[in-house]
Amino acid sequence: MSLPDFRARKAAIAFILVTAMLDIVAMGIVIPVLPTLIEQFSGSNARAGVINGVFVALWALMQFVASPIIGSLSDQYGRRPVILLSTAGLAADYVLMAVAPNLWWLALGRIVAGVTSASFTTVYAYMADITEPEQRARGYGLIGAAFSAGFVAGPLLGGVLGEISPRAPFWTAAAMSGIAFLYGAFILPESLAPEKRMKFSWRRANPLGAMRLLQSHHELLGLAGVNFLLYFSHHVFSAVFVLYAGHRYGWSPWQVGVLLAMVGVFDMLVQGVLVGPVVKRWGDRKTMVFGLFAGAVGIACMGLASNGWLFTLAMLPNALWGLAMPTIQSLMTQRVSESEQGQLQGANNSVGSIAGVISPLFFGAVYAVSIGDDAWFPHPGAAFLIAAAVLAAAGAIGWRVARRAHREATRQA
Repeated sequence: MSLPDFRARKAAIAFILVTAMLDIVAMGIVIPVLPTLIEQFSGSNARAGVINGVFVALWALMQFVASPIIGSLSDQYGRRPVILLSTAGLAADYVLMAVAPNLWWLALGRIVAGVTSASFTTVYAYMADITEPEQRARGYGLIGAAFSAGFVAGPLLGGVLGEISPRAPFWTAAAMSGIAFLYGAFILPESLAPEKRMKFSWRRANPLGAMRLLQSHHELLGLAGVNFLLYFSHHVFSAVFVLYAGHRYGWSPWQVGVLLAMVGVFDMLVQGVLVGPVVKRWGDRKTMVFGLFAGAVGIACMGLASNGWLFTLAMLPNALWGLAMPTIQSLMTQRVSESEQGQLQGANNSVGSIAGVISPLFFGAVYAVSIGDDAWFPHPGAAFLIAAAVLAAAGAIGWRVARRAHREATRQA
C-alpha cells in the first residue's frame, strides 16, 4: 500500500470524504436552476420538462459508458491522477454550463458532467485500497454520509444562489470543484502501489466487458442484481416524489425541499453513524438484508400514507436502507483482487446507470396512469408500492445470496 503511516491514511480518508461532499454539493447546487435555464432557452414549460428528462438520460448514459473506463484507468495509472483529472474536468464543465449560450451547449455540459462525475468509481476503489476488508462497510458508509451531506447542502444553496441569477450556482459549483482539485493536488497520496496495478484493456473497460467481472463469482453476480434493484427502487424519488407530494398532500415546493433535506440528514446519520456498529454486531450480510427489507417497509408506508404526517414518519424505516448500500459494496470488494477494484466499481456504476435510465421513465409512466379520473390503477401511491415490492425482491435475493455464501464458508472451514 502506498500509504505508509496512519497520518497519511487519515489525510487520504479526509480528502476522499471532502471531495465526495464537494462534488455532490456542486452537482446539487445546479438542480434548482437547471430546469429554469432550460425553460429560458426553450421558451416553453412543457418542452423544458421533456428536455430536462433527456438531459438526465444523457448524464446516466455517459455514466454507463465512462464508469468502467475510468475505473480501469485507475487500476493502471493509480487513483490519484484519475481523481484529480476528473475533479478538474468537473470544474471546467461547470464553467462551460455557466456561459452556455444555448441548449446545445447545455447538452454538451451534461455529457461532460456524466463523464467526469464517473470518478465516483475511483473514490470507492480508493477507499477499498486504504481500508481492511472488515472496515470497508464503515468506510463506504462514511462516503455515503458525505454524499448525503452534499445532497442536503447543494439544493438549498442552489436555491439561494438561483435567486441572484440562474447562472450563479454554476459559477459556485465550478469554484467548489476547483477547490477540491487544489486540495487534492497538495494533500492526496496515491493508494495503489505500482506492483498491484493492472494494465488497461478495452476488453475489460467497455461496459459489457467490465460486467464480465461480475460473473466471476456467483455471490458477486447476485450482489450486482441486488444493487440494480436497489438503484431502480431509489429512483422513484427522483421520478415522482415532488409531483406526488404536491398532488396528494398539497405540499409547496418549500415544504418538499425541507422534506428532501430531512431525507438527506437521515441518510447521513444511518450511513455515517449506524453502519459501523451494526456491521460490527451483525456482519455485512445480515446488515444488508435487514436494510433492504426495512427500506421496503418504509417505501410501502409512504405509498399507503393517508396524510403528510404519516408519510413523514415513514421516512424513518425508509432511511434504514442506507445500511444496505455500503454493505453491498463491502461484500463485493472482498470478492476481487486489489488490482480489480477500479474495474469492479466501474461495473457497479454502470449497473446503477442502467437503472438510472430505465427507472425514472418507468415510475413516471406508472404515476401518469395512477392519477386522474381515467386512471388505470386509481392510487397515486402506486409507484411507491411497486418500488417497495422491487426492494423487497432485492432483500429476498440478498438473503439467498448471503445464505449460500455462509454455507460455502462453513464447508471450507
